[in-house]
Amino acid sequence: MLNHPTSNIRSLILLIFAALCCCATARAQTTCSLKLNQLKDAPELFGFRLGMTFDEVKARSPLIKLGPADEIGVVKTSINPHYDPQVDRTVFPDVRTISFDFLDGKLVTLWIGYESTFKWPVLDDFVAAFSKALDVPGHWPAKRTGQELTCDGFSLFASIIARGPSIRIADEVAQLTVAERREKAAEQAELEVIGNSRTLQYYPSDCAGKDEVPAASRTIFKNKPKRKCRLQTG
Repeated sequence: MLNHPTSNIRSLILLIFAALCCCATARAQTTCSLKLNQLKDAPELFGFRLGMTFDEVKARSPLIKLGPADEIGVVKTSINPHYDPQVDRTVFPDVRTISFDFLDGKLVTLWIGYESTFKWPVLDDFVAAFSKALDVPGHWPAKRTGQELTCDGFSLFASIIARGPSIRIADEVAQLTVAERREKAAEQAELEVIGNSRTLQYYPSDCAGKDEVPAASRTIFKNKPKRKCRLQTG
């Protein structure tokens, strides 16, 4: 007995509607409108959160050493509770490494690598537990070898490294600022010409000889000649 055409059409419409509902639900579950200052503190982050100053981070662990910022304004450092006997492992249990990236004196990236003995060793369990602790959506789309959730101005990335779970929290606005500054610095370096005021010679930025010019005799010009790298005299 043949099915009635109207019944088939109705069934098809219902299937399409169900599929659209499923897609909409999945999209809603992965949408994160949370702002960085709304992110909850989780005990597993040991009091660290993005936006902290150098002093605030060092107050959590005095062994953290900070060097000078580079030309972009970035400072990177880390501590290794698992390897460094000076670090109190009871303060950072089951933690292998904690890395910090600062921009203009503010913490903009926090990465914590845990040991395989951490309480949530499986990636899916790790993501589910951290989602609950941070009060963010529980579905983090797959990205490379891990899972990533993008919110309003920041991202969370979880992965397994050396059999241990890890989490990276990044200020995406700051990442964009760093990228723009590096691009501008690279463009500026291409335009520079290093002059030796003592010998009256100059070196384009792509000439290795520029590195041998003494600081006392070094003069920087901002217009790169179109000629290839070679020793030039005034």
